Amino acid sequence: MAPRRPVDPAELRAVLERISLWVTGESDEKPSRADLAAAVRLSARTLEQIAPGASVEVRVPPFVAVQCIEGPRHTRGTPPNVVETDPRTWLRMVVGGVDFDEAVAAGSVEASGGRAAEIGRLLPLARL
Repeated sequence: MAPRRPVDPAELRAVLERISLWVTGESDEKPSRADLAAAVRLSARTLEQIAPGASVEVRVPPFVAVQCIEGPRHTRGTPPNVVETDPRTWLRMVVGGVDFDEAVAAGSVEASGGRAAEIGRLLPLARL
């Protein structure tokens, strides 16, 4: 597999700004699928870049799944450390609109495995 090109922080910021009213809840108008997909994928890939590894899998269906955090690599079946959430919750955590631990407690984020909580220490990735 060819290495991915690094995420351009300006590109991530631009797409986050385009959908910011929906992410923050100031608007119920859902952004275009292209903008939503770009925001989710770029932010997840940014996380993957700042915390390389394969110990924790972050899933934001239907757009992306990335592995990050150094440690034992998992290659088959369901990984032991998984964080999964919906796109809006993910993006709210990315911009600091909701805390990871609060989202887990509220049931908006499923986090399994002893290392899953490490994702919370890496968020937010950007501020609006």
